[in-house]
Amino acid sequence: MSGDTKYWIIVASKDHVKSALAQGIAQTCHGKASPLKRMRKDDVVIYYSGRQSLGKPELCQEFTAIGKVRDDEIYPFRVSDDFCPSRRNIDYLPSRDVSILPLISGLNFIHDKKNWGYPFRFGLLEIDRHDFDLISSQMLQNEYAHTN
Repeated sequence: MSGDTKYWIIVASKDHVKSALAQGIAQTCHGKASPLKRMRKDDVVIYYSGRQSLGKPELCQEFTAIGKVRDDEIYPFRVSDDFCPSRRNIDYLPSRDVSILPLISGLNFIHDKKNWGYPFRFGLLEIDRHDFDLISSQMLQNEYAHTN
């Protein structure tokens, strides 16, 4: 990763993340373009899923995808007559879903370890390299073990 690389967490339900993964896209904050404009080509995104499905109570509490922003294009995509969210292209890496619970104490962006869910309330947050390394080392752990 270059020195200019920024690291982002996008918050979305696991079912939505798996759909984004299959399509090679990122979408956040109910389809708003402004959060996506903060990202640049070659930045890295990690998805965090607090829930399994949007609007349902079943908890997930996992990091569920990781990838690199492919380009600087943000584009609208018509999903239905009344929903046209903004999206970005993402090159996702093979990874495994990882629980946040054992990582909380080591994550810098979580200042209040008791109320650890608070930083996720805005849907998109920038994290530092330490937090990225901690999360990605768990997500990519078994995927690239044979190359090291």
